[in-house]
Parts: sequence; C-alpha cells; structure tokens
Amino acid sequence: MKKKIRLKLSVWQFLALGYLTVILVGSVLLVLPFASKDGNSTSYLNALFVATSATCVTGLTPLDTGAHWSLFGQLVILILIQTGGLGFMSFVSSIFLMFRHKMGLYERKALMSAAGSKKYEGLTPLLKRIFIGTAIFEVAGAALLSIRFCRDYGGIGVYYALWHSVSAFCNAGFDLVGIGGTSLSAYATDPLVSLTVCALIIMGGLGFCVWGDVIDAKCRLKRMQLNTKVVLFVSALLLVLSTGLYLLFEWKNPSYSGYNFWQKLLCSFFNATTTRTAGFFTTDPATLSDSGYLLTLILMFIGGSSGSTAGGIKVGTFAVLIMGMFGVFRGYRDINIGSKKRIDYSLLSQALAIFAACLMMVLLSTLVICAIEPNKDIFTEVLYECVSAMGTVGLTQGLTARLTVASRIIIIFLMYAGRVGILTLALAFGEKRTPSGVRKPIDTLLIG
Repeated sequence: MKKKIRLKLSVWQFLALGYLTVILVGSVLLVLPFASKDGNSTSYLNALFVATSATCVTGLTPLDTGAHWSLFGQLVILILIQTGGLGFMSFVSSIFLMFRHKMGLYERKALMSAAGSKKYEGLTPLLKRIFIGTAIFEVAGAALLSIRFCRDYGGIGVYYALWHSVSAFCNAGFDLVGIGGTSLSAYATDPLVSLTVCALIIMGGLGFCVWGDVIDAKCRLKRMQLNTKVVLFVSALLLVLSTGLYLLFEWKNPSYSGYNFWQKLLCSFFNATTTRTAGFFTTDPATLSDSGYLLTLILMFIGGSSGSTAGGIKVGTFAVLIMGMFGVFRGYRDINIGSKKRIDYSLLSQALAIFAACLMMVLLSTLVICAIEPNKDIFTEVLYECVSAMGTVGLTQGLTARLTVASRIIIIFLMYAGRVGILTLALAFGEKRTPSGVRKPIDTLLIG
C-alpha cells in the first residue's frame, strides 16, 4: 500500500505562499481580453504588477486604473485589494466558518499571525469582528463619499464611492477618478472627501486588534493592552508632528498655490496621513521640497500598525527601536515603558533585524535599478519608488510607467516582501536548524 505524501508547510510558509497564489490568480484574470476596456489582452508583466500592487495594497501601477480596466478588471482589482487588506488567512478562515469546519491549531496560528493577535482562543469572534468592523467602516465611508461623487459623476458615483472607500480602508491607494494619475487632486480642498479618506486610512492602518481592544476596554486607557497604547500614542504623535512639518516645508509648494491657511492645513494633514502607506494624494508628490521629500521617505518607511492593512516596518518596530536606543544610551539593563512595564531585549533584536533588512533591501534595489535604467538622472525618483513599494504605500513621482522590465520585477518583489513582511519571509524560507546545545565563548568587537 502506497503511503500518502503530505507536504507540511509552516504557518509562515502558508501565509507567504497564500499571498503568492492570490497574486498569480489575479494576474491571470487581468490578462483576459475582457478585463481591459479596449478588449485587448494586457501584457502579463503589467497584469502581474497590478495584481501584486492590489493584493499587497500598494497602489503603484503602470496603467491608469479608471481608463484602462473594464468593469470586470476593476472588480478583480477591488477583490484583490479587499483580500490583501483583510489578509489572506481571514478569507481562508471564513470558509472554515461557512462550512462549519472546526478550526484546528494550525489554522488558528495562521490567522493569529495574519491578524496580529496573541491569543489562540477566541479567534472566531476576532474573525467576525474583522469582517463586521470592515463592513461598517467601508459602508460608512462610501455613504459619505457618495455625497460628492454622485454630484460629480451621477449614478455611477455610488460605485466610485464604494470603490474608493474599500481602497482607502485597505490603504491601497488605487483610484478611478484621477485622470492621468492625478489621484484625488480635484478634491484637495474638499473637507468631506479629504477627511473621509483620511479617517478610513487611519482606521485601516491602526489594525483590527487595536480598535478591537479599544472597544473591549470601552475607550478606557488603563484597560487597554500595552500594544494598543503604544500604537495609538506613536501614531497620533507622528500624525500631528508630520502635519505641522508638511505645513512648514510645503507652505510655498506650487500645489498649494492660491490656498488659504485652512486649505493648506487640510492638504498637509492629508499628506501626513496618506504617506503612512495609503497612496492617495491631493498634492503632486513630484513638487515636494527637499525637506518634504525626506519626511515622506521617513513616514513611508515607518508605515502603520502590525496586523493592519498598512505596510512599512510598522509603528511597534519603530517604537521599540527608539526606546531601545535611549535605554542603551542610558546604560539601562531593561527597556522600560513607563513606570510599570518593560520589554525583553529579544524584541529589540527582532526590531533591529527588521529595520536593517528593510533598509538594505531598499538601498540594494535602488542601487540596481539606477544601474540598469537608461536614464541616469532619476536617483531621487528611484529611491522614492523603492521606499514606496517596500512600505506598500503607492506614492510615486511618475516613475512607475517608465521602468524597464527588470526594474518592474524588482518593484514587484519589494511590494510582495513589504506586504507579507520581512520577518514572515525569513521564517518561511529560511533554513531551519536545530540549535546546538554547545555555546561558543564570548568575544568582543569595537563599535561606536
């Protein structure tokens, strides 16, 4: 009797391959002739690029989404955005629930890793909360956006409103109304559209476990988990500081021409929000000052919260790095948070590894793309594109459509790595070795 050969995948491999499978299926659907408005097949590389960008909720695209894709193609992209935003495992787990299949420990571990939860128990309520919460935010956002879009586009404005609400909540940055890649520039001074999109981006970027914990704690700070407190504090701090800095740096920006103080403040707040991995813009990124350009790179690199629709190295990683840095400089043995909590140094090691790996991938990708591109005067644009791809942001200075085949493949990999996560990829495809019981003697190196 033949033995059945069963390929056993780790949780990390399952998640990484799951996203890859969704991307490949989406790319095949987008190649179909009726996926484009002109009825011609889109080249596979462009279809793969868009499918990766949508699944990884990035927003970079070599094609105008509203002009190139038919209704079928747009719906495929929307489904990929929703799947990538909520997480591949959320949809797999929902199938288990639909057929009343009991979730085993493996499925629970996978969902826990995808959603950023630390509890194995109670994952079914978590899954329901994810879908119900997402539906509430997206429907509410669509209702508000339809007020403007129905006025401007008629009945199809309802479809546009829902499409952009999903794209904003999932931090994707794809749009249908920006002609020629202008995104939401037509609504730069419209508080209803700008603030609605910002609210959706912020809620999606906080993560399912964060706003779930806020609900469980009934908005009482003392009852919230440490992760929730840190994410809320750091996110609010970054949002306020970056809004002020954008207002200062971009006061004379050509895109702000003719705006009064409140309109400039609205544009600055939108910039501060969208650079944390959303991809929409109301002011042209190509017109940024040098200071605004560098600030954008920093915010795109940091990203949003773990277990959310956002990318980047994540707010938690950034917080651990900053607290660890001050702890080391002060000679503390522990990394203290407030007066009652501390975190283990192993967490700092992981944060440093993630930061170093992301930084090296961005710099190496920028180096290679600059070397292979025929136009040699595009360093700032390439660096911007690479950070945007790694952070799954989607902002571009107009370079995406001009990249060669090799450069697009590099950007595709960066988007994939940014959404799946460097740590997940390392655990998924790294060689597993049993640690030796014998520890080597300690030596030292000179640093600093």
